[in-house]
Amino acid sequence: MKKIRLGLFLMSLLCSQVLLMAQNRWAINPEGGITWTIDQRIPHEDHIEMSGQKVSTVLRYGIDANGAFVLNRSMVWPMLRTIPNNTHASLMRRFAWKVTDMIEVDGRSLINEKVENITLDGKMTVNSHFEQAKDKVVGLTRILFPSTTQPMFCEKYILKNLSEKTIKVEVPSSTSVLQTDPNQGVDGSYKLVATLQGSTSRSLKKGEELTFSVFFIGYKPQEPEITPDIEKELAARQALVDELRGKLVLNTPNATINTLFAFSKIRGAESIYLTKGGFMHGPGGESYYAALWANDQAEYINPFFPYLGYRVGNESALNAYLHFARFMNPKYEPIPSSIIAEGIDIWNGAGDRGDAAMIAYGASRYALARGDKGEAEQLWPLIEWTLEYCHRKLNKEGVVTSDSDELEGRFPAGEANLCTSSLYYDALLSAVYLGKSLGKPAAQLNSYAKKAQTLRKAMDKYFGGTVEGFNTYQYYKGNDVLRSWICIPLTVGIYDRKEATIDALFSPRLWTENGLLTQAGTETYWDRSTLYGFRGVIACGEVDKAMDYLKFYSNRRLLGEHVPYAIEAWPEGSQRHLSAESGLYCRIFTEGLFGIRPTGLHAFDLTPRLPKEWNEMSLNQICAFGKIFDIHVQRIQKKLDVRILTDGKVVKHARIKDGATMSVSF
Repeated sequence: MKKIRLGLFLMSLLCSQVLLMAQNRWAINPEGGITWTIDQRIPHEDHIEMSGQKVSTVLRYGIDANGAFVLNRSMVWPMLRTIPNNTHASLMRRFAWKVTDMIEVDGRSLINEKVENITLDGKMTVNSHFEQAKDKVVGLTRILFPSTTQPMFCEKYILKNLSEKTIKVEVPSSTSVLQTDPNQGVDGSYKLVATLQGSTSRSLKKGEELTFSVFFIGYKPQEPEITPDIEKELAARQALVDELRGKLVLNTPNATINTLFAFSKIRGAESIYLTKGGFMHGPGGESYYAALWANDQAEYINPFFPYLGYRVGNESALNAYLHFARFMNPKYEPIPSSIIAEGIDIWNGAGDRGDAAMIAYGASRYALARGDKGEAEQLWPLIEWTLEYCHRKLNKEGVVTSDSDELEGRFPAGEANLCTSSLYYDALLSAVYLGKSLGKPAAQLNSYAKKAQTLRKAMDKYFGGTVEGFNTYQYYKGNDVLRSWICIPLTVGIYDRKEATIDALFSPRLWTENGLLTQAGTETYWDRSTLYGFRGVIACGEVDKAMDYLKFYSNRRLLGEHVPYAIEAWPEGSQRHLSAESGLYCRIFTEGLFGIRPTGLHAFDLTPRLPKEWNEMSLNQICAFGKIFDIHVQRIQKKLDVRILTDGKVVKHARIKDGATMSVSF
C-alpha cells in the first residue's frame, strides 16, 4: 500500500512538473542567462540579491499593471558598521529613486513605459520603450549590478530614438547626499551619495542613442570620494561572472540543471566581503554580512570552493577556519557559532549547535580538496581540537550531545541530534585521509578510524527507528514526526537505512512543491535540507529516484516565480537568496552525481551516478587536489566509460560497472 501511495504521488509530481514548465515565467536564453519576456501575467514582483566585496543590494523589482518597471534598491554596506555593532549592524538604506522621471524628451517626462523583457546573467538588464506619442517612441535599456570592489551599486542607462523623427533629450546632473546620524555609526557619520552621471542636452536622430549612469555609494568619514566609471565597473563585473562561468563547468543533457549550476556558482562566490578581518563569506539576506557561521561557511560552502578554484573563495574559506581556530581553548569550552562585526566579536545565542562537528567536517574536507600541504598543516590543529571536543561531548550511548542544532531551536533537536553525529563521523574519516597525507602518527589516525566505526554503530542504535511507518531515523531520541534531516547519513556514506529514508523523504509527508518540509505536518521549508537530501539520495546510488524531484526543484528555482537561486527558508526570511545554499546546490553534483570523495591532498574516490535517461555527462575545469582537470562519463555497453583529463589529455581511463568506485591520484 505504501508503494502504491508513493507511486501515485510520483505520478502527481510528474504532472505538476509538466504544468510548471508550461507556465514558467522565465526561459533560458542562448547566452546562458535567463529572460522574462513580458506577457499578460502582470503585475508581478520578485527580489534578487547581488553582491560585491564592499556592497550588497537586494533589488525588489517587477512590472506593474500598466507594464512599467518598478524598482526599490535595498542597499547594504557591510563595512559601514552601526551601533550596536552586532550581527545585523551593516548600514542599510532603501532607495526607490525613479531615475527616468528626471529625463526629458522634447520637453516632456518619459511616459507610458512598456517593459519588453528582463534578463538575469550575473547582472540585471531591463529592455523597455516609452510611447511618448504615436510617432515618437524612445527605447531604454537599464543594466544594474554591484561594483566588484567598491562600496557602490551601478546602473547604466542606454536611451535610443526608435522613431522616425529627431528627438531632443535632456539628462540633468543630480547628486543627493545623506549624512547618517553620527551617534548611530561605529565610525561616526557615514555619507551616502546617489549621483546621476552623464548630464547632456542633445538631439538624437533615428537609431541614435546616448548613455548615462547612476551610482549609489557609501563612505566612511574622511574617505576619498570615488570617481565612478560605469564602463570600467561593468567590465569588472562581467569579468568576474565570466571567470566563474568558465570554471567547474557542468555539462549534462538537462539545460535547466546546467544553467542553475552556473548561476549557483555566481551567487555562491560573489557574497564575499573584504573586511578588517580579511575576506569573509556572508550569507546575505539583509541580515548576515561581515561575519562567519559554523554552518553556512565552515560546513556548507567552504568545502566547495576548492573545486571552483576561485582565489577569493579559497582565501575566505581558509580565513574563516583560522578565525574559528582563535577560540580553541584547553578547557574545551565551545567555539562560538558565529564570529561577527568583521571578526572583532562573536555571537553564541543558541549555545553549542554542534558547531565543532560542523567545523571539523568542513575544515577537513576543504583541506583535502584544496590540495595545499601548507594550508592543511595550518588547519590540522583546529581539526584535532574540534574532533576532541566532539569526543568529549559523547553521551553514555556514544552519540554527540549539543544544546541545539543549526536551526537554533526553531524546531526541537533533543540533547543529541542526528546531524551533529553524522558530521563528526565524516570528519573522523576525513581526518584519517588528511593525516596520512601529512604524515601524522599512525596511532592517532587508527584511533580516529576506530572512533568512526564505534560512532556509526552507536548512531544506528540511538537514532535508528520507525517514524510514521518508515524504518528510518529519529532526528533525536523520542522524535516521532518525520524530519527532513534524516537525509544526512546518506551524505556521509551511511546507507544502512537508505530505502526507507528515501521513501520517507519523497513521501507526501515531507515532499512539497517547494522541496522538503523541515518537519512533517508544518508549512516550513529550508532549502538546505532539500539540497542535502538530493546529494545524499544520489550519492547512495538512487539517482533515478531523485532525478524527477531534482528537475522539478531546479526548474522552479531557476525559471519559476522567484528566481534564479536556491533560497534559505519560508515563511521565515521570505525566501532570501542566502549565498551558501547555492554552494549546496553545486555540491549535489560534485559529491553526489560525480561522487567525488577526497581521500588525500592529491587523491579522491570517484563514484559517478549517471541517470538512466542520460548517456553522458562531464564536469570540466575542476580546480581541486592541486590540479585542473575534467571528468567525462559516458555509458557504453551498459558500463560507464570514465576519463580524467588534464590539459586535454587523458590521464586516467577506466570502464566500470554502474555504481562502482575508482580511485584517482595526481
